Amino acid sequence: MNAVLHALLGAASKTGSGNALVSLLPILLIGVVFYFLLIRPQQRRARTQRELIQSVDEGDEVVTIGGIFGVVRDIEDDSVLLEVAPGTELRFLRSAIARKLQSQEDDRNHDQAGGQEAERGSAREPDDELGTDSGAGGKT
Repeated sequence: MNAVLHALLGAASKTGSGNALVSLLPILLIGVVFYFLLIRPQQRRARTQRELIQSVDEGDEVVTIGGIFGVVRDIEDDSVLLEVAPGTELRFLRSAIARKLQSQEDDRNHDQAGGQEAERGSAREPDDELGTDSGAGGKT
């Protein structure tokens, strides 16, 4: 009788741990989904931002997180000096640089590589519909 009781208790404990694993499975699945949808993309964005900040050099045209366009004139440890207008220079933290704009030389190289697609895009005529006045707010 004692052996039967131990066998029943052993079988009950095995099914109890199986139910615990099944009940933890949705929580583990949610953790995996959060990692791939939230954590991993954020780490990738942070890495690309660090690489951008390190790649900024003097003479590059950049845009700050505040939307100010400027040309990098001087780089220090944690700050850059941007010329935003002729004779007007502002100092920003390097981390305030949102993106680096392509220079005209890069655009020319890209256009040459693009072939006729670039020529077609630059030689487009403006739409007639965009140039017409709809009459809103004006005298007729």
